[in-house]
Amino acid sequence: MSEVTCLQIDAFTDRAFSGNPAAVCLLDSPRDAQWMQSVAEEMNLSETAFVRPLTDGFELRWFTPTVEVDLCGHATLASAHALWSEAIVSPANDIRFKTKSGVLTCRRQEASIELDFPATPAQSASNVEALDLALGVKPTFFGRSRFDALVVVDSEETVRSLEPDLAALGAQPFRGVIVTSKSADPRFDFVSRFFAPAAGVDEDPVTGSAHCCLGPYWGEQLGKNELTAYQASSRGGVIDLKLAGERVLLGGQAVTVFKGVLYD
Repeated sequence: MSEVTCLQIDAFTDRAFSGNPAAVCLLDSPRDAQWMQSVAEEMNLSETAFVRPLTDGFELRWFTPTVEVDLCGHATLASAHALWSEAIVSPANDIRFKTKSGVLTCRRQEASIELDFPATPAQSASNVEALDLALGVKPTFFGRSRFDALVVVDSEETVRSLEPDLAALGAQPFRGVIVTSKSADPRFDFVSRFFAPAAGVDEDPVTGSAHCCLGPYWGEQLGKNELTAYQASSRGGVIDLKLAGERVLLGGQAVTVFKGVLYD
């Protein structure tokens, strides 16, 4: 029987039991996708990350309880935190992850971790009436990114009070639906929530990859290259953003909640 070290890490937060929890499994050999999917279903978190050493970095794959995804921010942040906290990588060294979205670099920035991700800007699109009905709101802007629908609404109150029809959302042709507005709190530039029932995640607590779309949108709207965002889920989380052309730098903290062994 083999053993795999696993950690549960809360990402985009500086305290346990907030932010977005991710499981990180530290592999020493390749595993097939069906095994990884079974582990993710067992973990039953929005994402489970699988990290395997390569000669020039690490392979990183992400799974929800039902599907493998092409890009995930909070589980990447958690994976980098795991490698540094477990002394697998020196804190002085950057980490390069090879993923389905290309090479993603993580570096320490004092207490935070900075992720170098591809920007996925939304293009204005025709509104989807079924999506309006599922959300129960009319957008002031509707767009589509590489992965998701972007729905901009009139106020933070509207974002926070949403009670969408999740079954109807899951029937839409998007990985997920981002709902956002300007923030009413001067500490933040904008707020958002993220729903992905089609990917097995009704509402994600804090979604790094969604901010690869949100950053370019709000950067243009507000005329800023550096922004601070709050994802207004029940757990909540803070993301710092820097826009760098076709890249978005996402900053946040992470906390290990527990560590264990998976028997296989």
